[in-house]
Amino acid sequence: MSARPMTSLERVLTTLDHREPDRVPLFLLLTMHGAHELGLSIETYFSRPEYVIEGQLRLRRKYRNDCFYTFFYASIETEAWGGDVHFTEDGPPNAGRPFIRTPEQIRTLEPPRVADCPCLIKVLETTSGLKAAGRDETPIIGVVMSPFSVPVMQMGFEAYFNLMFEQPALFERLMRVNEAFCIEWANAQLASGATAICYFDPVSSSTIVSPEHFRRTGLQVAMRTLAGIKGPVAMHFASGRCMPILEELPRTGAAVIGVSMLDDLAALKQRAAGNMPLLGNLNGIEMRRWTPEQAEEQVKAAIAAAGHGGGFILSDNHGEIPYQVTESTLLAIAEAVQRWGTYPLDVSRDGASSTPLKGPRS
Repeated sequence: MSARPMTSLERVLTTLDHREPDRVPLFLLLTMHGAHELGLSIETYFSRPEYVIEGQLRLRRKYRNDCFYTFFYASIETEAWGGDVHFTEDGPPNAGRPFIRTPEQIRTLEPPRVADCPCLIKVLETTSGLKAAGRDETPIIGVVMSPFSVPVMQMGFEAYFNLMFEQPALFERLMRVNEAFCIEWANAQLASGATAICYFDPVSSSTIVSPEHFRRTGLQVAMRTLAGIKGPVAMHFASGRCMPILEELPRTGAAVIGVSMLDDLAALKQRAAGNMPLLGNLNGIEMRRWTPEQAEEQVKAAIAAAGHGGGFILSDNHGEIPYQVTESTLLAIAEAVQRWGTYPLDVSRDGASSTPLKGPRS
């Protein structure tokens, strides 16, 4: 008699313990695709928690996903501070004009209370609804923007970098204000049923700031913030490189690292093995043009690079799969995980099959 298949939560916990579960966990971080499933516009879809709950349930069933993802859109955080949000028909909602228009505003800036923000309450209601529906068998992933990265939306890239390098006292005050909000927002999601928090921090990546600057700034912010979050955290660089700072990341207290397709996945796994589990690193932009055959090859290559010995969750490299990625591609990814991600793996570390090609496995 064959063993009972693991639940998604069991599968994830096993791989995070650097052991091999029944198969490689799959986190398809789908947000807007739920609107397509329900036949709604993106704006309408995010207007009610029950729509997002139903969308996530349908997406998990269709693609055999190993998580629920309660991320609405990045600009929901600036919306909580009173900023504008602009919706489009086929992409993520974007932040409007920065609400910090002069550095002097930072002197009196105070964080909003989560309980006073209707946009955030919708996320919490979605989280609790998925908690009830999931029967503790499926991880629920909540999201916060890093206090070090969210100022790009709060005040604009150029103004933020000028502040960072030219006005260190105001920079430090902005970090402290943002840290207070981030910790409250993360803990509110955990209290509503989130299993873990994804801490998006692209500005800390070596694609944007130097490793030396990260050690002085983003690392210190992450260490302070994650220390206040009452649950496991995945630190995600949203497509940015992390290889040059990999050795520093355990100091943050993060349980998982989201990695970029710009980094060598096999080399990352070798350096992180037994220490930091990895999540990644399919190219979501290229995914829009993949054939089913290309999707299978990309999944196979990622599993070959990082799947051996556990410690790896297959996902995209950005943390949000573009709306233009088709159902056929997502189904091909899901099917490829069943074929190539079942342990013991049938792929060697160079991506070649170690046994004759087999049919799909459940």
